[in-house]
Amino acid sequence: MEKTVAVIPGEDAAPEAVAPSVALVESLGLPIRWIYPPVGARGMSEHGDAFPDVARAAIDAADATLFGATSGASARALFYLRWGKQTFANVRPVRWSEGFRSPLADPTSVDLVIVRENLEDLYLFAEGALADLAPLDLRSLTANRRVHELGDGRFAIKAITRRGSERVIRHAFELTRRRKQSGRPGRLTLGAKYNMLPQTDGLFRDVGRALAAEYPDVELETLLVDDLAHRLTRTPAALDVVVLPNLYGDILSDAAAGLVGGLGLAPSGCYGHSYAYFESAHGTAPDLVGQHVINPTATLLSAAMMLDHLGFADAAAALEGAVRRTYRDGRALTPDQGGRATTAQFCTAVRAHLG
Repeated sequence: MEKTVAVIPGEDAAPEAVAPSVALVESLGLPIRWIYPPVGARGMSEHGDAFPDVARAAIDAADATLFGATSGASARALFYLRWGKQTFANVRPVRWSEGFRSPLADPTSVDLVIVRENLEDLYLFAEGALADLAPLDLRSLTANRRVHELGDGRFAIKAITRRGSERVIRHAFELTRRRKQSGRPGRLTLGAKYNMLPQTDGLFRDVGRALAAEYPDVELETLLVDDLAHRLTRTPAALDVVVLPNLYGDILSDAAAGLVGGLGLAPSGCYGHSYAYFESAHGTAPDLVGQHVINPTATLLSAAMMLDHLGFADAAAALEGAVRRTYRDGRALTPDQGGRATTAQFCTAVRAHLG
C-alpha cells in the first residue's frame, strides 16, 4: 500500500541535509509518495501565509511528516505537528557506532532511548507577572509568603496531567517490551524531581508505578532526575529506556546525544495515537548555510524511524545499517565527525553501503 510523506525542509542549513536524505530514501524504491506542503518562506511567497490551510490539509492527508529544523519561518507547522496532531511521545534513540566521535573513553555499550513527554509540563507557554497571581492567594512554603508578594518577577505554570503522563509512560513501557524481545535488558527508568515537586512530578512517578502492574515483564526503576543525570553521564551503558517529563527530557536527551558524538547524530520521532512526525535534533545550523557540509546522519536515522513506523521495517533496518557501516568505513565522514566529506558525499557513501 502506498504511503504519503509530507516533507518540510525547514530553514538555514536544514534543507541541505533533508534534500539528499530524501533522495537516498527514494532510491530504495518503496511505495512512498513525497509531498512538499508550502510552509515557511514558500508559504509566504505562494499564499501570503507561513502556514496556509493548504499546508495543514497536506499534513493531515499524509501518513507521516519528515521535518528538517526550523529557525522560525516553519515554526507554526512544527507547532501543528506537535500540539495540533497531539504527538505526545518524543522518542530519542542514543546508540554509539564505531566511527562516532564520542568523548567517552569507552562508549561501546551505550544503547539507550529517551522518551520525553512532548506536550505539557512547563511547555504550556503559560507565563506572566507574579502580580497576576494575587487573586489566587498562593503561598510559597519556602519563602513563607504569598507568591505575588515576592517582588517584581515572572511565573511559569508547570502542569502534569494524569492522562498526559499515562499515555507517554505507557508508550515507554511498550517500547521497553519490544526492545527486550530483541535482546535488550527490558528496564524502564522513570526520572522526575518528585522529592521537591510531589504534586506534579510526584503524579508522574505515581502513574508510572501504577502502570507497572500491567507490564510484569518490564523492570521499572524510579530515580530523582538529578541522580539520573549523574548516572547518564557516569554509567550510560546501564540505561535502557528512560521516560521523563517534558523539560527534563528536552535537556537530558541533548546531553545523551553528546555522549555518542553530538546532535548531528541524534534522530527523533514524535508519536501520537493517530500521527507521527520525524526530525533531526540538531537545529538549523545557520553557521553552515551554503557550505553543504551539514551532517545528514540525524536526518537519515530519523527517516529510518519513519520507515519503520510506516511498516517498511526491512528498509528501515537496511538504511540504519548502511549509515552505521559508513561510519565504520570512515572514509566519507562530515567535518563534525573528523572527516572532509560534503553532505552529498556522505549520502553517496551510505547508498553504496546499501549494496
